[in-house]
Amino acid sequence: MTVAGIDIVSLVVTWLIMSLSFFIVSKLPIGVEIDSLNKVLVSAAVFGILNALVKPVFSVLALPFVILTLGLFTFVVNAAVFGLAAWLVEGFRLRWGFWSALLGSIALSIVNSILSNILT
Repeated sequence: MTVAGIDIVSLVVTWLIMSLSFFIVSKLPIGVEIDSLNKVLVSAAVFGILNALVKPVFSVLALPFVILTLGLFTFVVNAAVFGLAAWLVEGFRLRWGFWSALLGSIALSIVNSILSNILT
């Protein structure tokens, strides 16, 4: 089913996989805390929107640092987007601030990759 050129079914499947990934990451001992299943669903949606709209801007602004660090600064950009999502969603907390955001963003990408490969 497509609406205005967007495949709604794949969008919902991607959102549900991201939500499951957020739920799994929140259960790991890395300082990422999400209060409820509703907050998991909202966090996944907010993170997806931030990834689509804000991350490209951050990436362009951080390009000199990414080049200087041979790509390692990309982890900081991902952690910033993850932290921004936590700041925007009430009930989504980072116990150790930046370090929880960094570990959470790395864990989220690993878990999401595994789940995407298994479920799609």
